[in-house]
Amino acid sequence: MNYNFNEIEAKWQAYWTENQTFAATQFDKKPKFYVLDMFPYPSGAGLHVGHPLGYIASDIYARYKRHKGFNVLHPQGYDSFGLPAEQYAIQTGQHPAVTTAENIKTYRRQLDQLGFSFDWSREVRTSDPSYYRWTQWIFIQLFNSWYDLSSNKAEDIQTLISKFESSGNTEVKAACDDDVVSFTSAEWNQFSSKQQQEILLKYRLTFLSETEVNWCPELGTVLANDEIVNGVSERGGYPVVRKKMKQWSMRISAFAERLLSGLDKLDWPQPLKDSQAYWIGKSEGARVTFEVENTSDKISVFTTRPDTIFGVSFMTLAPENDLVQKITTAEQKKAVDAYIQATAKRSERDRMADVKTISGVFTGAYAIHPFSKKRIPIWIGDYVLASYGTGAVMAVPCGDQRDYDFAKHFNLEIPNIFEGVDISKEAFVDKEKTIIANSDFLNGLSYKKATKRAIFELEKLGIGEGKVNYRLRDAVFSRQRYWGEPFPVYYVDGLPQMIDEKYLPIVLPEVEKYLPTEDGKPPLGNAEVWAWDTVKNKVVATDLIDHKTVFPLELNTMPGWAGSSFYFNRYMDPHNSTAFASKEALEYWKEVDLYIGGSEHATGHLLYARFWQKFLFDRGFVPVDEFAKKLINQGMILGNSAFVYRSDDRADLFVSKSIYDQVKKASLDADLSEKLTELTGNYNPSFTKIHVDVSMVNTSNQLNLTAFRKWRTEFNEAVFIGEKGAVLHTADQPSDLLTSTWDDTFVVAREVEKMSKSKYNVVNPDDICAQYGADSLRLYEMFLGPLEQAKPWNTAGLTGVNGFLKKLWRLFFDKDGLIVDDSKGTAENFKTLHKTIKKVEEDIAQFSFNTSVSTFMIAVNELTAQKCHSREILEPLLVLISPYAPHIAEELWEQLGHNSSISTVEFPVYDPSFLVENTKKYPISFNGKVRFTMELPMDLDKQAIEDAVMANEKTVAQLAGRIPKKIIVVPGKIVNIVG
Repeated sequence: MNYNFNEIEAKWQAYWTENQTFAATQFDKKPKFYVLDMFPYPSGAGLHVGHPLGYIASDIYARYKRHKGFNVLHPQGYDSFGLPAEQYAIQTGQHPAVTTAENIKTYRRQLDQLGFSFDWSREVRTSDPSYYRWTQWIFIQLFNSWYDLSSNKAEDIQTLISKFESSGNTEVKAACDDDVVSFTSAEWNQFSSKQQQEILLKYRLTFLSETEVNWCPELGTVLANDEIVNGVSERGGYPVVRKKMKQWSMRISAFAERLLSGLDKLDWPQPLKDSQAYWIGKSEGARVTFEVENTSDKISVFTTRPDTIFGVSFMTLAPENDLVQKITTAEQKKAVDAYIQATAKRSERDRMADVKTISGVFTGAYAIHPFSKKRIPIWIGDYVLASYGTGAVMAVPCGDQRDYDFAKHFNLEIPNIFEGVDISKEAFVDKEKTIIANSDFLNGLSYKKATKRAIFELEKLGIGEGKVNYRLRDAVFSRQRYWGEPFPVYYVDGLPQMIDEKYLPIVLPEVEKYLPTEDGKPPLGNAEVWAWDTVKNKVVATDLIDHKTVFPLELNTMPGWAGSSFYFNRYMDPHNSTAFASKEALEYWKEVDLYIGGSEHATGHLLYARFWQKFLFDRGFVPVDEFAKKLINQGMILGNSAFVYRSDDRADLFVSKSIYDQVKKASLDADLSEKLTELTGNYNPSFTKIHVDVSMVNTSNQLNLTAFRKWRTEFNEAVFIGEKGAVLHTADQPSDLLTSTWDDTFVVAREVEKMSKSKYNVVNPDDICAQYGADSLRLYEMFLGPLEQAKPWNTAGLTGVNGFLKKLWRLFFDKDGLIVDDSKGTAENFKTLHKTIKKVEEDIAQFSFNTSVSTFMIAVNELTAQKCHSREILEPLLVLISPYAPHIAEELWEQLGHNSSISTVEFPVYDPSFLVENTKKYPISFNGKVRFTMELPMDLDKQAIEDAVMANEKTVAQLAGRIPKKIIVVPGKIVNIVG
């Protein structure tokens, strides 16, 4: 019986689906274990072989835990709102829901064919109204909450209103907007309803505000910082500019300290925790107020070095700072405006990362030093960010290298306030060695003492205070696009009102156009039915808006991270129509025990999800304040990209790799150099490498020229210079290089890099499964190397693991049929089995799946050599292999006579007694040269070992009648016969 993996895998995938083999039981008596993958966005390209890496690892662990007796929850779903489907809708007019459904169908087929043990009965899709009903519900809870700094938790907004009614806001300690004005209870009670609503907006955890955002005109939407790469949109590579817009924001900054301190209790990768800690960016220092000369304006700055306040020689404002336009003099206005316009084209991340460029403009205005009363010039510079701190810095060039470089560049004063330090070449930044000088009351003090004294003096004069600052900014929560969750919000007199949760979900309306309206409104502005009737409590036609009973609905939609910030909780009880999950389900499953996904989500999804979880915990909706106990970041499977070199002078001319190398080294022979000059019109030609689809390249790195010409229309008439300098693909030469008899070839360059559709280096798992089988793919991806590391893909490597599975099959079958018997396993058999059990359990505990695969190969080789066909050995071996190669394990298990799935069979238990060595293989030497070996019991004493060796026929033959002079015996090690 042959190993027909295609039939076997299709059979067991159908079995698992039909029998819901992997459906988790709600409230089972078994211990629970929740394994989760970061759920995918269903792109049109489908999966490539790099995508399943984390899924395979999590599946192995989920299957292992089932074998260990756990009730395993291992769900899957789709993060199905996203820009690609919307962009496709803009181009084609096809509704994003249609595109998304088609993509999901492809994803589901591909995931199923890889044999994952997902509980598909719990599938969720973020774009499904039954799901985003709860996204909208959570938004309403955030709107109806505030952050009480006294209790250090989120509270119901009604508790804040009660405080206002009884004692005003003077005693309230809350996370709120900076411009909150103090009022008494009497004043609060006298405020109109509109005034009260406006005040409450300054406290709510989700709120409207004028915010500096990353605006992408081409995409027609705001982008988060993590959606921008090198100053352009990650999706499409479009320009991004900074502009102010009225946006919904989330007051995540209120949770900054808890998000930071909470990292300590998480079993997450340290680099990821470090990334979050840096993003949160806690720093201690002081807030200082500087007055602007001849105005009533003031500049508030945060500094971590109040000890250096007498070293301030200029101030720098962020170009977006509201104060810039107010204080700029007429003489400087033109230069300032031009600089602001240029800065708007750069993202915050670019500005933060660019430490080499020095730029800025003087505003013409001056601030007054709070202590010395000296005039301090006020500049603007793009290294200062409006969203960090106060959007202004006090520049101390002698103590900060960036300020120093700025001052040197613009010839600004650099006063020295450090005792015994030379600052002629660079700033002095060693805080611990600091002794302050030229600083009035701070003279002679160390960094720590000067800091305390400076804060004391600031607070005494009412011009500053000690303060803890965080880099973490409130998260913009609005997107100007169609394909996202609608806000459950309508507007009365310009103020947001929440729709009663009993009318949720507010379903995304139909629109004819997915672009912004002609007057610049978001795509929902195109909807004809998008207004809220407060009498009928339903969505009605937009033309019925009368601002009396029918009001306009919010036109923005929620960002991509909204639905993914709580989906792990919804999986616990996905069909509940009265809550996102019941309290009983939440108490049973509690949190994710193992979460696997990419490290690129460190400061996006993972941070926002922690924020929402802490909020829901504060409000009593979930039982724990962290959603995932353990997190593993899988590495990346890298593609082997192919490149061709295209002439910069002639777009249809390409040269083979060796020709390019010769051009680069200036080592071309005269004839070839003349030929290239003639073809390019340039005696010194240059070339640019461009990606080419790897499917057009053979194992010798030769390009199929016919396929290349057909691949892109602009290459139809391409000319190629081969490895030996021949002009290929002319009218009188054969077109298919790979099947021609030419004596020249065209060779591509290769480079290992990220596997991506845009790099044309993806390998489709459908092809791999068809040729080698899903079990081979699963084993190969694990075998490539440690889970957390990046690994290059090589399809040829699949031959080895496929051969291993065939060898495993032959332990059970020969050409005549099943050869497994009920014979007793030998000591060697049990030794092989139990060292395999031991190693595999150790590997799984450490997520070292690559070494488990090696262990399986060794075990099968040893059992094959031992001619083992014993059921009591081979059945446990199948259970060991089952999490890794489930299809073949299920088939062989059934062939052994079992009528139920192997998936919950108890995992074999390691017995160390089988690994205890009872014998020792002694090297038997004559005059120091080993002649043969003898296996003797370990418990023999010295004399018994000598007697056994001397009685051996090989010893008798070696001595040939001679009497040895000396016999050296070291028990457990060697025997040496001298003479």
